[in-house]
Order: sequence, then C-alpha cells, then structure tokens
Amino acid sequence: MNRIKIKIGALIRKLIVKYYRFLGVVIGNNVFISHACKIDTTYPGSVFIEDNVYITYGAIIIAHDHSVYRHRPFIQDNGRGKVVIKKNAFIGAGAIILRDVTIGENSVVAAGSVVTADVPTNSIVAGNPAKILKFFSPKGTSK
Repeated sequence: MNRIKIKIGALIRKLIVKYYRFLGVVIGNNVFISHACKIDTTYPGSVFIEDNVYITYGAIIIAHDHSVYRHRPFIQDNGRGKVVIKKNAFIGAGAIILRDVTIGENSVVAAGSVVTADVPTNSIVAGNPAKILKFFSPKGTSK
C-alpha cells in the first residue's frame, strides 16, 4: 500500500510541474514542486525555476504586487517583477518569495521565511524578512 501511495504522489508532482509549464512558468529538469505549493499564475512567464530545485509544502512564489497602486503612480512601478530560482536551490515549507528576487545556486530558504531581496549563491536564509544565516561550500568543492 505504501508503494502505491509513493507512486501516486510522484505522478501527481510530475503533473503539477507539467501544469505550471503549460501555464507559462519556465521550469528546468528534475524539479520537485509540492502539490500544495502556489506559483504566481497571473504573470507565469515571470517565474523561472532552473534544474534540480526542490520546492516544498505550502511555499508561495509571487511575481507581482498590485499594492503599489496605492503608493506610487502606475508610471513608476506597474507591480510586475520576476522571480528566478537558480540550480539546486531548496525552498522550505511555507516560505514566501516575493517579486524581483533571485535565489542563488545551492541556496536554502528556511521554512516560513519571507524573501524580499536576492539570496546569494551557497547561502542559507531565514526569517521575516529573510536574512543570511550562513554561507557554505557545496559538496565536492573546496574554498
């Protein structure tokens, strides 16, 4: 029974990736997206996910912010941005990634973090707003 559940779960995750690709999200190879993850479908072409990315339960990726209409004239900021998640990144459960953010290669976004600025390569971020906790060397390399 467990094997059946595992196979069904894997199939559902593959379908989710195909669904987001169909909508226009750019998704690389070997990407894991949890069934409870939400990716901006208002501007799906503004979300780029590279190879070997792991996005866990409840993560939210948003490439737009229409609250700017209340604070600035439309000419200065139309509320659209883009989100880029580089290779081998890990997005923890319940993390929120806002517009105009790039998550660097091999980086980890801790569970529940709110990412409002770029995350450097080979780093771990956590908190609201997310702050860098640590830099590390990826496996197989030395600094």
